[in-house]
Amino acid sequence: MSTSQSAASTLDRKRAPQPQLGIVLVNWNRWTDTIECLESVFRSTIPIRVVVVDNDSQDGSLDRIAEWAAGQRVAAAANPQMAGLIQPPIRKPISTRRFRASEMPGNSGVSDTQLSLVESGGNLGFAGGNNVGLRLLLSDRRLDYFWLLNNDTVIDPMAAESLLLRMQASPRIGMCGTVVRYYHRPDAVQALNGSRFNRWTGQSQNIGIGQSISAPFNPADVVRETDFVLGASLAVTRPFLEKIGPMEERYFLYYEEIDWATRSDEQFDIGFAHGAIVWHKEGGSIGSSGAAGARSAFSDYWLTRSRLRFTRLHHPPLLAWHWLLTLAIAGKRLLRRQPDKAWAIMRALFGVTY
Repeated sequence: MSTSQSAASTLDRKRAPQPQLGIVLVNWNRWTDTIECLESVFRSTIPIRVVVVDNDSQDGSLDRIAEWAAGQRVAAAANPQMAGLIQPPIRKPISTRRFRASEMPGNSGVSDTQLSLVESGGNLGFAGGNNVGLRLLLSDRRLDYFWLLNNDTVIDPMAAESLLLRMQASPRIGMCGTVVRYYHRPDAVQALNGSRFNRWTGQSQNIGIGQSISAPFNPADVVRETDFVLGASLAVTRPFLEKIGPMEERYFLYYEEIDWATRSDEQFDIGFAHGAIVWHKEGGSIGSSGAAGARSAFSDYWLTRSRLRFTRLHHPPLLAWHWLLTLAIAGKRLLRRQPDKAWAIMRALFGVTY
């Protein structure tokens, strides 16, 4: 390359739009979902950086994801209705770096990498995995906005841009959500932005759940109703992370979002990027189905343990009530002839490892 060509190439890089948004995906034995998600994410209308954190998968996930990034593997749509979001395949290869979390290089040498693949070194749970990705992205000072996406999602090409514009519109916004639809029922809403939370039951209700995408809604009303943003599509700002800190890793699963929102109460506003659309497969990795009776024993265990931890931290006068409530829930599982789930709930109640 001549000197003039080299100078022109450097000038082009300087003029190229720089990413302001970083995206974190946590993978655990679901590489097919992850490459489908990535195939949609890299169609975004703005430049982005993506970190995939692998939580000690046993199915060769990072090898398969690296093959996809190199153009050696093709993503497939789990629902033919969603194929338009990932086909035809985007141009490969995608610039990729792979390393262990214990050896993360910081921003040096990876700021121009589109895709970072990080081996977490163990199953760190939802919060721990996301925190690994956030630490890497925070080292890139160009990035002021960070989007935690479940790996079993696909996104609209305009979603990242819509999300970024909404957060940039108000410096008070610390957390921001999107419209989340069901992947296998794409015309139905899973959540508008997030959920309402009842401290007495420890249960949450997604805003707009089950309604048709054609049903009207007022974004301002949705924001007022939102107690916390749905973790499947949750964006935060750099000032939020610097002041509130990372997700609380002691939860492992569940209640990370409501804990984050509770810790930031009155310090930051919640935003809603109603022009950003995400489709979510909902709970494939851990059996956290919203259908009555369909939740796994693993999910019941962590839901119970995290509810009790959250209550102890933020609503200690209600802890005795939640103990009684937990006993009632375990009894209900027995009546349903689900002794494995009842036993999982009781182990959580007494702090016994699952």
